[in-house]
Amino acid sequence: MKAAIGVVCTCALLLAGCTGIGPTTIVRDRFDYVTTISDSAKRQMLLNLLKVRYADAPVFMDVASVISSYSIESDVSLGAQYAVPGRGDTFGSLGASGRYSDRPTITYQPLAGDKFARSMMAPIPVTGILYLIESGYPADLVLRICVNTINGLENAYGGPGNPRPGSPKFLELMTALREAQATGGTGFRLKSGKDGQIVVMFIGSSSEEAAAARRAIRALLGLNATEREFSVVYGPFAASDTEIAILTRSIFQVMIDFASYVDVPAADLAEGRVYDPQRTAEQARTFPSLIDIRHGPAAPDDAYAAVRYRNQSFWIDDRDVPSKRMFSFIMFVFALVEPGSKDAPPVLTIPTG
Repeated sequence: MKAAIGVVCTCALLLAGCTGIGPTTIVRDRFDYVTTISDSAKRQMLLNLLKVRYADAPVFMDVASVISSYSIESDVSLGAQYAVPGRGDTFGSLGASGRYSDRPTITYQPLAGDKFARSMMAPIPVTGILYLIESGYPADLVLRICVNTINGLENAYGGPGNPRPGSPKFLELMTALREAQATGGTGFRLKSGKDGQIVVMFIGSSSEEAAAARRAIRALLGLNATEREFSVVYGPFAASDTEIAILTRSIFQVMIDFASYVDVPAADLAEGRVYDPQRTAEQARTFPSLIDIRHGPAAPDDAYAAVRYRNQSFWIDDRDVPSKRMFSFIMFVFALVEPGSKDAPPVLTIPTG
């Protein structure tokens, strides 16, 4: 009986010692959830690019919240009754029990209605272009992906409704901007104006190695030869030679353009299941593919992102760094334009435990 009582007490102490489980779960849960949410976001974006390519409606489901709830319970009971020595009705009872539960609750919120319109259909604000460039992205990359025209110079676009081959002068502008930005010859910044803060592009004069690039920028955009600062506004055409008009794309247009470069099965093209951008060899050289998304019976195990769609596997190779950078960029732009909401109610809550 003494041995049994000792066992029960030991179990009770062990259960009591496990009650402080909260701090120990932080490292495990935080990184596990970050990895899982990151991987699912990449797969969701890749799937929606494929949907756009095949003229399906894209659907985005955000993970609004993750709540991990843990509980641990212990119960110990001990009872005994003894009779006179030598009696056979001497008996005793003892017991110990414990229970551990992990019941995370994940809340999903579909992107729909007004939020969908503002996130997907509204043009990317000019200030958003500035933030992307100031965060370290090359100006030519940002403008190549996020704008339709700059002072009338037309970017290439692979959408089925209004495909455009793009102007060679647009490519010349991108090259000049990259050279000038690399040497500090040009830049963008916010400036206070009568209507609030405005975006201005400045063209310096100190760096001689970027002089040719600066002259090319002024000539291609039709800018004043003596001014150094130029207002950047939203629109197709500039009102004066001291203004730069940028017609930005919506995130949906960005997705359509990216989707036009997806490699699809030849049978789907032949049967008319998916549109064919029909780029000429000259267009492909002038505006090369933005991203390489491959297809086949099965994706490699080490793919950067992979999904199954229409009985095929589509993936981005983990060794294809340019495609990975482009894919990360479009996800970053999507996060940039997604509006916040002060009172976004949870739409679907699923206890997963």
